[in-house]
Amino acid sequence: MNRRRFLTAAAGVGTAIGLAGCIGGSADSTEFDIGMSASRFRPEAFEVEVGATVVWRNTSKQGHTVTAYEGGIPDDAEYFASGGFGSEKEARERYSNRSAGVLGAGEVYEHEFTVPGTYNYFCIPHERVQMLGTIDVVEG
Repeated sequence: MNRRRFLTAAAGVGTAIGLAGCIGGSADSTEFDIGMSASRFRPEAFEVEVGATVVWRNTSKQGHTVTAYEGGIPDDAEYFASGGFGSEKEARERYSNRSAGVLGAGEVYEHEFTVPGTYNYFCIPHERVQMLGTIDVVEG
């Protein structure tokens, strides 16, 4: 069974919307795992099993990025950032020069987590207001 549909069925629609981070609007919360308010990831902490794909959706009108802290992911893990950048430095530089990697309202970013551990990430334009998130990837 699809994990997002399971959450909806098991937890009820209201709880599933809260878990998915949908804060208003009409976006179907079963289409994503983590939403984005004006200055927060919703939820800020999320747990998945190894091999899961996490979907972020910009549920606000602000532009956001999903950018891993290079020193905040497991050693063997693949780096991730909206825009497909290979490093935190590249993501920051490309954002500064061209606003690259920004997700507009309603846009999504996905990443598959194949290595267990804790992953810390942030939104480049809103890092100063602590728009931070954590993904805990656990063995199934």
